[in-house]
Parts: sequence; structure tokens; C-alpha cells
Amino acid sequence: MIINMPFASLRAFEAVFRLSNFSAAAAELGVSQSAISQHVKVLEEWLGQDLLLRGARRSEPTLEGERLGRAISEGLGRVSDVCIDLRDRKRADRTIIISCLPGFAFTWLFPRLQHFDLAHPDLSISITTDTGQLPFSGADADVGIRYGLGEHPGFHVERLMPEHLFPVCSPALRDGAPGLRTLSDLARHTVLQDENLNFGDSSPTWDFWAREAGVTLPDPMRTRRLGQSNLVIQAAIEGLGVALGREPLVVDALNEGKLVRPFPEIVSSPLSYWLVCRSGMLESAKVQVFLTWIKTEAANQPPIPGGARAND
Repeated sequence: MIINMPFASLRAFEAVFRLSNFSAAAAELGVSQSAISQHVKVLEEWLGQDLLLRGARRSEPTLEGERLGRAISEGLGRVSDVCIDLRDRKRADRTIIISCLPGFAFTWLFPRLQHFDLAHPDLSISITTDTGQLPFSGADADVGIRYGLGEHPGFHVERLMPEHLFPVCSPALRDGAPGLRTLSDLARHTVLQDENLNFGDSSPTWDFWAREAGVTLPDPMRTRRLGQSNLVIQAAIEGLGVALGREPLVVDALNEGKLVRPFPEIVSSPLSYWLVCRSGMLESAKVQVFLTWIKTEAANQPPIPGGARAND
């Protein structure tokens, strides 16, 4: 049988016992110091025992207070652990954890998350980013969005969307002096490069674009290397140079007029974006909701303005 105990007083005493100070306990619990003192006094009267040796700056427990303080701390600790476990279990039932590259998260996924939130207010998406240098493990995320050739043995893999390549720059850079109207004009501008595209011959580089488009790049070209794709895009928007646009990452900026295509050539990239997950995750209702939603978003992505799309 559990007796009817003064729980508020027990909580107040535990805070004083742990912090050795009435003022600190009051601050932690968000009440006045006098309220803490009153709670402790009520508890001492209820027990018929002195629990604290009160000092000007520090309060020490009596033997009885030490015994009770430890018991309360251990009991509340166990209750807290159970509450955290139950709360996290509930959160896990409502949260979908997605792993993807920072550039994709920043430029493509984040602007579309509001659509998901409005359509599925009972679910929440959490984003974890990584460089994609290590294989997807499925340990820290429900679904991975990976960039590359789609080689993830042992996992369920499906193509989310292809990629097309074309140069992009700010309208001011294209139209201002010295201007950017022909490929030879690139020699007078800075070419922006993503230094983390490590896919060998399949890397979507300027040389790959020129080769597939059947054009010749100026030689030499002034280059600036940046460590993330979203930095490359933002540098182009700010007029710091000309970037090789990768369709999913620049299509919104193009349609918003922040970027323009100075040249008409568009080529298909050898790389794509892929949905990756453990096969067992396909049985999860919340994962199916996310997969359906993101595939719809990809299918409804606006077209590249200013020219025809390349064939896949």
C-alpha cells in the first residue's frame, strides 16, 4: 500500500538535498525561496524529523534527511527514466528520420517540408545530414536520400529523380560588364566548383558537361572551389561566379529568378537521387506516407525554365 504523501514537498526537499541550497532549488523549480522553505517545513512536520541543517550559504542533510533524499532521488530518477522512454517511444511513432546531404536538405527538401507538415500534421520529419562518404547503414535514419549511382547492396533502393546539368549564374553577372553571352566569356569570370563530387569518371564536372554538350571550355579558367553544393549555389546567386547547376538543387532558384541559364545546353548527369531504406521499413505506415509524399514532390518539381529538358 502506498500512503498519501506530500509529493510537492518531497520534490522541493529533493532539490534542496541535491543542490544544498534553498535559492538554487527555488530557481530550478521556478518558485520562490519562501515556497521551498515552506514545503520543507511541511515535510519535516509531517515526518516529525529534522531533515536539514540550515546554513547561510549551504544546507546539509541530517542522517534522516540523507536517507530520505537518496530514496527520493533514486525513485524520481526511475520514474524520470520510464517517462523519457515512454515519451520517446511515442515520439518515435510519430517521427520519421531522414538522412541526406546538407546541400539537398537546404536547397530542395527544406522548402518542401511545409507541404508535408500541412498534409500530415500527425507526423514529424527530422533531418540528419551527412557527407554521403560512408555507406548508408539504416541505423540512425528511417530513410536515406542518397546521391550517386544507386549502389546500396542489402537495402531497398528506388530512384527518386534524375539530374540534369547546365551552367547557371546571377542575372546581374550575365547582363552586367563584362557580360556572359558565349562560352568564351567564361574566361573573364570565376567558375565555381563543388570539391566534394568524388565519383570518378561519373562526377558531374564542368569537363563532363562540356564533353556531353559537345562544346569547348576556355583554357585556362579561373576557379573557386567550395565544400558543399549549397555553398556553390549561394555563391552563384550572390554573383561570385558561374556554377554548374544540378537540376534539383537549382530549379527553385531558376524559377524564382535568382539564377539564370546563360547557355542553352543541358545534359543528363550520370548520377541520380535515390531513396534507400531497410526492407523492413517498407512495412512502416509512416515511412510509406513519407515515400509517397516525396515521390509526388519530385514528380511535381517545376521544369527547368529557358529551354527544353534533356532526355534521360
